[in-house]
Amino acid sequence: MLKTKHLKAGEGANSGFTLIELLVVIVIIGVLATLATVALSSAREKARDARRVSDIKQIMTALELYYSDASSYPNTITINSPIAYSGVTYMAKVPGNPSPQSDCTATNPGPIGTALSYLYQTYTQTNPTSYTLTYCLKGATGQILAGVNTASQSGITLR
Repeated sequence: MLKTKHLKAGEGANSGFTLIELLVVIVIIGVLATLATVALSSAREKARDARRVSDIKQIMTALELYYSDASSYPNTITINSPIAYSGVTYMAKVPGNPSPQSDCTATNPGPIGTALSYLYQTYTQTNPTSYTLTYCLKGATGQILAGVNTASQSGITLR
């Protein structure tokens, strides 16, 4: 006599996921991964822009301290070098543009570094009494708009 075995749902040869179910899950995971990557990229750009604004403000503060002691601004400043006068260091290391620098190209090469860095310029070579710092933001940060911006002894210029 033959014995028959009754299979419950999910048992036997037909158990598992169908190809359609697997493809739907893979597509959903792909979409979620793409959204996470885009969100992370945007957050990184904003963090680099915030760092750029902070760097410019720190450089400006160091330049003003230098000016209060020397009665002029330095002729040049160089990335990774100090801003100092007469044995007093106002900034131990001038910061460079955070990587990747391709977020925005500020200007042509200047005394502070490369075309993709901050640009420091004085208007006279002997005892300068004014300067400009040119920098670039990928996106708006606070009231400062995206693109090429300048700062001077008067403050950050808002376009």
